[in-house]
Amino acid sequence: MATKYIFVTGGVTSSLGKGIISASLAKLLQARGFSVTIQKFDPYINIDPGTLNPYEHGECYVTEDGAETDLDLGHYERFLNVATSQANNVTTGRIYYNVIMQEREGAYLGKTVQVIPHITDEIKRRMLLLGQTGEYDIVITEIGGCVGDIESLPFIEAVRQLRWELGVNETCVIHLTLVPYLKAAGELKTKPTQHSVRDLSEAGVQPDILVCRSEHHVPMDLRKKIALFCNVKQNSVIESLDAETIYDVPLMMRKEKLDERVISKLKLPHRADPELDRWKEFLGRLKNPTSEVNIGLVGKYVELHDAYKSIVEAFVHAGAANECKVNLKWFQSENLSDENVAATLAGLDGILVAPGFGERGFKGKMEAIRYARENNIPFFGICLGMQCAAVEFARNVLGLEGANSTEMDADTPHPIIDLMEGQKEITQKGGTMRLGAYACELKKGSKAYSIYGKSKISERHRHRYEFNNTYIAAFEEAGMLATGINPETGLVEIIELQNHPWFVAAQYHPELKSTVLNPHPLFTKFVKAAMNYTRNK
Repeated sequence: MATKYIFVTGGVTSSLGKGIISASLAKLLQARGFSVTIQKFDPYINIDPGTLNPYEHGECYVTEDGAETDLDLGHYERFLNVATSQANNVTTGRIYYNVIMQEREGAYLGKTVQVIPHITDEIKRRMLLLGQTGEYDIVITEIGGCVGDIESLPFIEAVRQLRWELGVNETCVIHLTLVPYLKAAGELKTKPTQHSVRDLSEAGVQPDILVCRSEHHVPMDLRKKIALFCNVKQNSVIESLDAETIYDVPLMMRKEKLDERVISKLKLPHRADPELDRWKEFLGRLKNPTSEVNIGLVGKYVELHDAYKSIVEAFVHAGAANECKVNLKWFQSENLSDENVAATLAGLDGILVAPGFGERGFKGKMEAIRYARENNIPFFGICLGMQCAAVEFARNVLGLEGANSTEMDADTPHPIIDLMEGQKEITQKGGTMRLGAYACELKKGSKAYSIYGKSKISERHRHRYEFNNTYIAAFEEAGMLATGINPETGLVEIIELQNHPWFVAAQYHPELKSTVLNPHPLFTKFVKAAMNYTRNK
């Protein structure tokens, strides 16, 4: 079967949930036995999100092959339980960069390089790339931004061309739009949807299916009106209500028969109804917890929860695995000090210190770690969280005055955390960190080994600084053990504290590999430790 292509566009406003709809549709098709992948095309000119401040675009998601990508790829992996790659996220910046590099190499033989055909040809090439591998029956392409935005026009034009080139039954366009409720008038309004579809049609693309986001039920008479004015069949006007959890959306889309409409449009072979038993079991555990814990997330970007999206979702997965409701409490690390940390963090059953870069909030993170260490509260550190744990231990247990990371103090007398050797000659910021999956060997008898249940693991990374192995002996003598080591470089991947109920910190990002069907063991065991702490209070 030739690969079929689905394009998901959005209108009226951003943040309607194109990524969740794409992931939900992919889950339904996958559950019917189709091989599916999803890719995201973003209209910004950055080559990738790697240099973006989390306040700008949420977290930067890292794939197995080391691509710094949009956070929607995290949704794709969490829903499908299938790894994405560099090919699954493309930006306008990447498209223009590739075209300009080809022009510099003389690939266009002196012709004038233009948006059409050169930019659109490169977009189409990238849109078709995954489908040409032969691995997938269906490729879903999410187009970032809103229809009508000037930045999105080349992507929409590429979709128009592909629709014509591939054939009417080889592609399907799903347009996600908003049907707002006007409280004063007491009714839903379809005009924004009509205008959004008009803008898409003016660009030469007629949607096949409309997914209408709304806070209220969209009755059949309104669906009929939308269908009439937007040139789609009435049964292709799909309602998407606000959900209790994003993991409800696949079942909601199944009820609305979104997958059936797509199968009909693409003339896909009819297969058995979606096999969603494990998904429903997960939802059952998620919605019917038997216990509850309060876990503090200490970070510097806590005002925007999307900055830690994968961590939040990993706690959802871990909570469901333990039949436990995880109440995340958010703490701005800048606001924590020796004077207020005990009062601020009182009542928590566990503390996670989040990843990040830079000096802002560094001291507050160390205060949170000291509080957890001294009061035997379960602690989990990730990336910079691990580095903070090492510096805090060096200062307050080993007594190494002025101990620090060279990221924060280049002249520290005790560089507990230092720039990686391979990073010292690098000047460019984008795409130059230690990125992607690396091996780690766990010491038998350690807490890390008992958590994973094996000695060899692979986890994803995103960092420039590492634990300085000069200090390993002093740390271990004082009870802080290095229990996870990269077998090739000797890089310390995990540290854990002896004589503490649960004190584990990792240089890597375990949250990036947690999925609905495979919750990450570090998160599940951390939640379990928090549950035990609650019982023993």
